[in-house]
Amino acid sequence: MKRDSKTYTVFFAFLITFVFIFILSILNASTVKQVTDNERLFKVKAILKAFAIDFKDDGEALRLFSEKVEIKQVDEVELYMSSAGDQKLYGIVFRGNGLWSTITGFLAVDEKVERITGLEIISQAETPGLGGRIEESWFKDQFRSERIVNGVIRVKSGSGDFDHENGKVDAITGATQTSKSVEKIINEHLELLRRVLGVN
Repeated sequence: MKRDSKTYTVFFAFLITFVFIFILSILNASTVKQVTDNERLFKVKAILKAFAIDFKDDGEALRLFSEKVEIKQVDEVELYMSSAGDQKLYGIVFRGNGLWSTITGFLAVDEKVERITGLEIISQAETPGLGGRIEESWFKDQFRSERIVNGVIRVKSGSGDFDHENGKVDAITGATQTSKSVEKIINEHLELLRRVLGVN
């Protein structure tokens, strides 16, 4: 085979491509468990934060999750339960369409679904610096202890609404569509929680 022939070039390109794909496949296979474990840990931490359960490190987070959070299936819905003093709290993993991506998070409520007790974002791929700011503490903290007025939460313009009795949170400036998407997702899952818990 001549070195300058097209056959040699194609064969060499195929061989190099095969070697790199083989190496990447081995690396991918060797990290699958670690990636899965990290995703589970991130979800566990989000659930604990939404339930206001403090933890110091990863090990403590996993221990507290197994001790303080109960999971059960109700009408094909995975329902999470915990307690804050003598009050029962319920939560659900939510998924819904944002402006550019699927937004996944965890929503915790009181047993009568009258207040949101916590909200955490697990994954999203909204615009960095705009819609991606739904992960920022100031945005999520608006939902903590927020009273649910007429069964829904409303998103309005502003720079942070911490009146926890009005059922409203402020949108992210420049990311109205993502903020409205979060409103829609949260309200759909509040309705789902009411149905699952038998609350009117």
